[in-house]
Amino acid sequence: MKLALLSDLHANRQATEAVYADALAQGFDRLVFLGDYVDYGGDPGWTLDFVRARQAEGALCVRGNHDDALGEHTTSQMADHVMPSLAWTKAQLTPAQRDWVIGLPLTAEIGPCLVAHANVHDPAHWEYLQGRMEATRSLFATQHQFVFCGHMHQPCLYHLSATGKAGEFMPVGGVPINLSPARRWLAIPGSVGQPRDGNPAACYATFDTDSALLTFHRVPYDHETAARRVREAGLPEALAERLIDGR
Repeated sequence: MKLALLSDLHANRQATEAVYADALAQGFDRLVFLGDYVDYGGDPGWTLDFVRARQAEGALCVRGNHDDALGEHTTSQMADHVMPSLAWTKAQLTPAQRDWVIGLPLTAEIGPCLVAHANVHDPAHWEYLQGRMEATRSLFATQHQFVFCGHMHQPCLYHLSATGKAGEFMPVGGVPINLSPARRWLAIPGSVGQPRDGNPAACYATFDTDSALLTFHRVPYDHETAARRVREAGLPEALAERLIDGR
């Protein structure tokens, strides 16, 4: 089964459309969305409707911290600079849209894979997987051979040997990686809607559960239009500039 793994769309319609078109061209059996569909970008309602439509077609979806923050009893602790965008986002959504996204699960299983937005060792508290120590905590928290998370906005790959030694690998886009069965793996596909590694091209990954081949993808898109949508919404200028410089 070939999975297309999309994370951190962040209300970026232009990036989402470009990545979805690329994923269709690559071919996949099932879409997997790793959360954070809203906030920061100018098209939150469209993005939720898009993801919900894909779910109706069989896509697997989990909840991210920005999605969780739409609820009244959220565990997400947002920084002060996020609040204007979050308030605007809430005002754009219908009750049905909010209820759907905050009702998504924190984790989900698909074949040999476990997926979550931030991590799998404490998914409700949104700790970042900033390095090998945090990645090791998640890999020790499950027996699944393959773990996929978002939240970091940068592509990364970790592995854990049979002796418990962790390693980190910075992937190159478009180059398939054979995930050895002798190790356990945690992959972060990067962000569709707000990459933060200095490259504005949208990120996603594909994974074939039969061959254990993982490929990270970069997709150029019209980030100038996406930035204009942020400005038209009256959101902070920094959110528009971030789409252009990829940081």
